[in-house]
Amino acid sequence: MSDVLNDILDALAYGVIGIAVLSLGYFAVDLLTPGKLGDLIWARRNLNAAIVLASGLLALGAVVATGIWSAEGSLANGLARAGGYGVLGVVLLSAAFLLIDLITPGKLGDIVTEDRFHPASLVTASSHLAVGAVVAASIT
Repeated sequence: MSDVLNDILDALAYGVIGIAVLSLGYFAVDLLTPGKLGDLIWARRNLNAAIVLASGLLALGAVVATGIWSAEGSLANGLARAGGYGVLGVVLLSAAFLLIDLITPGKLGDIVTEDRFHPASLVTASSHLAVGAVVAASIT
C-alpha cells in the first residue's frame, strides 16, 4: 500500500509541475496577443485565439510528458526535467511566435485575434506543435 501512496504523491507532484508549465504557457500566449485570452476565447468565441492557445498547450503537454517519461532515478530529477524542459518549451514557442511575426506581413498578434478565421492561426499552431515535437525529441 505504501508503494501505491508514493506513486500517487509522485503523480500529484508531476501534475503540479505540469499545471504550472501549462499556466506559464497560457500567460505567454496572453502576453503575445492583444486583448485577454479569456475574453477572446470564452466570451467572443475567437477561433484563431483558441487554435493558437490549444496548440501551445498541446505542445507543452508533450514536452512535460516526455520529460517525465524519460526521467531516471529520483522524483526530484523527474520534476526538474519536466519543469526545466517545460519552461524551455514556453521560451522557444514564444520565440517562434515572434519570429513568425517578424517574417510575415502585419502583426501576428492582431491577425490571430481577428474575429474571422485567419489561416495564420494554423501556421502559428503548426509552429507550436513542431517546436514542441523538437523539444520533446531532444529530451534523452
